[in-house]
Amino acid sequence: MNIKYLPAFILLLITAPAFCHAPADTIRLTLTEVIDLAKKNSIAAKQAISEKETKYWEWRSYKSNYQPQLSLSGNLPGYSKTTTQVLQPDGSILFQQIHNDNSSLTMDFSQSITATGGTVYGTTELQRFSDFDRNNVLYNGVPYAIGYSQPLFQYNSLKWDKRIEPLKYKESTQAFIEAQEQIAVTVEGYFFDLLLAQVSLRVAETNLTNTERILRIANTRFELGKTSKNELLQLQLELLNARKSVGVARRNIEIATLTLRSYIGLEGDTQLALSMPQVISRMEVDAERVLSEAFANRSDAVAFVRRLAEAKRDVAKARGQSGLVATLTANLGYSNSARSIAGVYRSPQNQQLLQLQFAIPILDWGRSKSRVKTAQANQQFTEYAVEQDKQIFRQEILTQVTLFNMLKEQISLTAEADSIAGEKYHIARERYVLGNLSITDLSIAFQENDQAKRDYVNALRDFWGAYYQLRYLSLYDFEKKQKITY
Repeated sequence: MNIKYLPAFILLLITAPAFCHAPADTIRLTLTEVIDLAKKNSIAAKQAISEKETKYWEWRSYKSNYQPQLSLSGNLPGYSKTTTQVLQPDGSILFQQIHNDNSSLTMDFSQSITATGGTVYGTTELQRFSDFDRNNVLYNGVPYAIGYSQPLFQYNSLKWDKRIEPLKYKESTQAFIEAQEQIAVTVEGYFFDLLLAQVSLRVAETNLTNTERILRIANTRFELGKTSKNELLQLQLELLNARKSVGVARRNIEIATLTLRSYIGLEGDTQLALSMPQVISRMEVDAERVLSEAFANRSDAVAFVRRLAEAKRDVAKARGQSGLVATLTANLGYSNSARSIAGVYRSPQNQQLLQLQFAIPILDWGRSKSRVKTAQANQQFTEYAVEQDKQIFRQEILTQVTLFNMLKEQISLTAEADSIAGEKYHIARERYVLGNLSITDLSIAFQENDQAKRDYVNALRDFWGAYYQLRYLSLYDFEKKQKITY
């Protein structure tokens, strides 16, 4: 070969495009698609759905406490054949054999009154007694009776539950949305682990190919006496390091692929090829807007209100269990007994009940007062704790907004640095071919180009990580400018 054509030949050999095709069983996924898969198939998503269903049925159970209740109870049959003691009129006891059936049916209706904590109830009952030894049948029953029971000076659980349970249910619904966004935060990290590994592999393979080509050129130049032995040995060392980097990158890809596939629930052995996500350059994030959305949407914001309400409830409960405790019960209805079912309902007798049950502690050595004071102290502690948690809540959001805006500005600089490093590496290769650059400077250009590409991927990772963390903290979609719902 004519020596004057050697530089052109070398340059053509280095810059010749390498055509490679992805395997046919490769799936190409974007960051959004990976997040969608995780939200549908991951174990974390299934756990969130299960938790949501549990809270829903707890809510339904709470709602049922305020609805009318109707129940049927009975003793069918009530057959008995035994020997038992029977008290005689003179006070003595005789053991006699009995053989009877004592069956009964009762239907009860009740309706709680939220404002007062009382209960309106109604009942109807029929009892049949059969004495088999004497061939005797008797019926007893309550055709109908209604009543009202009212606790006095006591804790009204219905009233407080109506204030707290809706907060708990809303908190659970927002917690489900947070769980979905937490999945996005987690899988975003796994996505960039694999993306960085894939980029590292491409860079390592490119470096290996270029190093092999340059080494072949160096061997040719060495034979022509234009390259020193030391430079040739340096290129051989670079080749070994490049092969080692390819092996490490492939191992990292296997580990990152397994982790990502396991998390998003993707079965099979198809390969994953991830697309480089773009930066949302036009998105503006205002700290005050994020704060307002967070206090409107986050489960923690709902929990602040719930915790204060529960502290007040505990004080009311402690007071309701101290001092005079009484219950007023009034009942009005009809009852009768007869030898037939029809007779029970024929001309029944009035049935009336009015009673006041009460309990007054005479000497409790300050127990009631201590119970109330403890509840009040806990209420004050809760108020301080909630206020502190609110401050931490605000600070976390403000810090994340500042970080996001900073990363948004820095990523453009990182992209520019990547472009400059790539161009510098291209020029370094050409200069080395022309003999105007040492192998040391070429190695430095290699390393700077590699590091710039990794820095850009890491900058993208930080940017998208901060973005999805903001979504999690505010439950607000800044791209679509709307609240996040599921």
